[in-house]
Amino acid sequence: MTLAFTAESEEKFKALLGRYPNRQAALIPTLVIADREFGYLSREVMEYVAERLDLPKTYVLNTATFYTLLHKQPVGRYHVQVCVNVSCYLNGADHIADHLKRKLGIGFGEITEDGLFSLEGVQCLASCGTAPAIQVNDDYHENMTPEKADQLIDSLRQAGGGQ
Repeated sequence: MTLAFTAESEEKFKALLGRYPNRQAALIPTLVIADREFGYLSREVMEYVAERLDLPKTYVLNTATFYTLLHKQPVGRYHVQVCVNVSCYLNGADHIADHLKRKLGIGFGEITEDGLFSLEGVQCLASCGTAPAIQVNDDYHENMTPEKADQLIDSLRQAGGGQ
């Protein structure tokens, strides 16, 4: 299988190149485009990005694996990230995480059988003042409680067609 951006992603990529002084500077935004395009950054996707930017494969691989916002394995339609850093932990994030694991029937790094949800513990969502916080895809949910987590998951299930 030969990888290629869709026309829409290709357009974004070309526009991106015009905004940066060199191709190396465009690496992280290009990885974000690729992550969204292909669902995660497999080795093949990272090699594709390296080719497109004319960068060493090892440079792209090292950069991609450093940033947790980039997925290196498949994720669910709704990728749920629970902040487990100190502020969130002190405000009950461990209880939220345990509750979500039970409700979804998965652990961190896993995907529900229907592919609707994946769950991950992350070190910081930069929302200490509204801890505990979770992020679903690009949306923040703050001052979380198990009840709020239930409502959120139930509404996402309904929107996503899951049971």
